[in-house]
Amino acid sequence: MIGKISGRIDFKALDHVLIDVRGVGYIVYCSDRTLATLPGPGEAVALYTDLVVREDLLQLFGFPTMVEKEWHRLLTSVQGVGAKASLAILGALGPDGVGRAIALGDWGAVKAAKGVGPKIAQRVVAELKDKAPAVMAMGGGAATPDPLPDEPVIETPTPQRAAPKAPARPAANVQGDALSALANLGYQPSEAAAAVARALTDEPELDMSGLIRAALRLLAPKD
Repeated sequence: MIGKISGRIDFKALDHVLIDVRGVGYIVYCSDRTLATLPGPGEAVALYTDLVVREDLLQLFGFPTMVEKEWHRLLTSVQGVGAKASLAILGALGPDGVGRAIALGDWGAVKAAKGVGPKIAQRVVAELKDKAPAVMAMGGGAATPDPLPDEPVIETPTPQRAAPKAPARPAANVQGDALSALANLGYQPSEAAAAVARALTDEPELDMSGLIRAALRLLAPKD
């Protein structure tokens, strides 16, 4: 099983990249969202991967974070959802959006992915509702693989160019901490996940305390 690829991009296509790993090229299929974030040819890159093995086919699918790879694993466990449909869903919604759609039972959001019909979307929501909280607790800031270290080379002096800043990573897994707190209070994972998802949909910038309070208000019995 190939679980991670680290190397340099040789080529970017509409649905995949060719990554050179010390002289060996790997074709890795990615969602539109992931492809848009990858650097250009010649740049270092690292992706978590899932290998699909069939009698006449070997395909690698790549993901920028472990949590996105886990969503892919769950999505493809649903009957009728293949690897490409999973990438379409992740590309349309992103990992956080997938979690919220499933937690809220919003199959319409899942259906918005290219090639996903209403029956498949409803099946995704129904079958993954109880499994979603565990992945949501991993959080959007789950580890991103480090690119392959540069190999020593001899170069002629060239003008220095400022290195691009790495995107900031969340200081804490706010969503996961909120889910854990609600579980400790006795709430079922599925209802806690739905409340957290709804609260984040209404107020995406909530910190952990605010998120817990908002979720508790949504979970409170209605008169």
